[in-house]
Amino acid sequence: MKVHLSTLALGLAIVAAAVPAPQSHVVHEKRSSAPSKWVNVGRVDPMHNVVVRIGLKQSNLHRGYEYLMDVSHPESPNFGKHWTPEQVVKAFAPSDDTVAQVRAWLTNAGIDESRVLHTENQGWLAFPATAAEAEALLHTEYYHYEHEVLGTKALACEQYHVPQAIQEHIDYINPGIGLPVTTKEKPAYGKRATKRSSKFTRPRKFRSVEDWFGSDLANCDVQITPDCVAALYEIPPANQNVNPNNSLGIFEEGDYYAQEDLNLFFRNLSSNIPQGTHPIPAFIDGAEAPVNVSEAGGESDLDFELAFPIIYPQTITLYQTDDSNYALADTPTSGFFNTFLDALDGSYCTYCAFGECGDDPNLDPVYPDPSAGGYKGQLMCGVYKPTNVISISYGGQESDLPAYYQQRQCNDLPRVYLIASRFLKLGLQGVSILVASGDDGVAGPPGDDSANGCLGSNSTIFSPAFPNSCPYITNVGATKVYPGHTVWEPESAVVDPAGHPYTIAFSSGGGFSNIYPIPDYQAAAVANYFENYNPPYPYYEGNASFGKNGGLYNRIGRGYPDVAANGDNIATWNEGTFGLSGGTSASTPIFSSVINRIIEERLAIGKGSLGFLNPTLYSNAWALNDITNGTNPGCGTEGFSTAPGWDPVTGLGTPNYPRLLALFLSLP
Repeated sequence: MKVHLSTLALGLAIVAAAVPAPQSHVVHEKRSSAPSKWVNVGRVDPMHNVVVRIGLKQSNLHRGYEYLMDVSHPESPNFGKHWTPEQVVKAFAPSDDTVAQVRAWLTNAGIDESRVLHTENQGWLAFPATAAEAEALLHTEYYHYEHEVLGTKALACEQYHVPQAIQEHIDYINPGIGLPVTTKEKPAYGKRATKRSSKFTRPRKFRSVEDWFGSDLANCDVQITPDCVAALYEIPPANQNVNPNNSLGIFEEGDYYAQEDLNLFFRNLSSNIPQGTHPIPAFIDGAEAPVNVSEAGGESDLDFELAFPIIYPQTITLYQTDDSNYALADTPTSGFFNTFLDALDGSYCTYCAFGECGDDPNLDPVYPDPSAGGYKGQLMCGVYKPTNVISISYGGQESDLPAYYQQRQCNDLPRVYLIASRFLKLGLQGVSILVASGDDGVAGPPGDDSANGCLGSNSTIFSPAFPNSCPYITNVGATKVYPGHTVWEPESAVVDPAGHPYTIAFSSGGGFSNIYPIPDYQAAAVANYFENYNPPYPYYEGNASFGKNGGLYNRIGRGYPDVAANGDNIATWNEGTFGLSGGTSASTPIFSSVINRIIEERLAIGKGSLGFLNPTLYSNAWALNDITNGTNPGCGTEGFSTAPGWDPVTGLGTPNYPRLLALFLSLP
């Protein structure tokens, strides 16, 4: 290709022009180095097209937590008076003055007003520009970066400037300094690789059962059947008259159910559920289900086989995400939940926070998917109404994804404010989100951040899970009926050493966040644990002092899990074969189903959904079965210990249906 000398000279002049920022400008964001594995491969061509996104300071950020508590705390006169989506947008929209001043800056800098878009959720201004224009506006230099392992590329700068007079009106600008940190290659387990770092969707190792004990409650220490679950938590048969607006939501990613497996389960263990009963599809961005029985996923089969017996004839809505290219890890993306949240809330598709505006092209699927067999439609935004309860048995570690990526989903400013988020906004709108706490105790999955899944140069620091540490979700840990015990006795925390019975060790995930501080609703419970059952390990205080003085965990971080349920020796059918499974991904649909049943009872007497559960649960721990036996080993330690009251192994305890029902029916 021929290049005119005049054009080349102009390009070189623009690239070379690193004009110092005027005195009227200040550095808005700066970093000293690129995250691990990201390499600077050179300046961006000045004519390279970018979309500049300016996150505007939202109103009432400091009141987000207050708003959520106002509709979630049992002592609030506004308990249960959940908001509409329109009310959420209006409450946090930037002020007119903020919008006007940032627009004026852009206009004065030569950005024609016709190019500037104010997004539907009012959170940011965006406009197309060349790299040269963006560099001149922000007094910065943009570079291409490439990930040494994944090969993915990103555009970023090391610092940028804005006028001091309008700095207070700007949150973050993208492209900016942000680059994904510690993203890793996908681990392959069995026949398929998961889209995560992955503990909750690890392959289920099924044990053949030579002697079938049916639904005999005397054998619940050997295998957990629907009758065992009902007996453990005193769950009565479901009412046959159900509200059509109270379907239980279950999220799945890269794992698919087989109808044949569900039918086998219903025939053998839940004969009251008709053959052919299946979840209502809410497929996102090209997802499909079910699959042939030979390709059935243990996660999806397990979720539905646990939930249906508790809630039927209530229905289940299946939120299955992403086309097979992304869901089965044929591409190097490693983010998740964003496309799911997009589908529930159209404004989230363009929502800007923590330097991230819309989905992350380096971490999330990009649609239309140009690859063979990919979803050719546009990203699905706001196409599904969220159900009253959503069960999520997937996740990763805080260290797997950039803090900004996680904070945008939870949208929490550490050490500053607890503010409105997608998870917070779902709670404001009456949606209860329950998430599995993980299967590796205080560690992450082996081979994730290190051979033992732990953090720090010596692989000894505990690894908190994501999105579990977000303050606005309810985390579910795992319990089991120990050998020789019955469903009429208290359960214990799961502790299964490697090989007994699973290939790798399994214990209930729990610990303390490195990103989020202890929320107010949990403060008294955590303080009681430290005061009366203090862990025998050194600690640090805040991520800024990560590992200081040999500390193994963050003493001032949000603790999890919040609650627990049985998650071991679960009787299940997968790939046409009976076996036993386990994981907090079993505990979560159990607890979620209990909450959905209780909401059904509330709807029957003219009351509404429950939304964010934690303030009520922490204020009424008597409504749960306290678990006081067991630990969650990891990182060369015994992990934390269970204790009377809340603990970072089983939370507040397991569901007691009659007590929880009485509690929630007593509330407005």
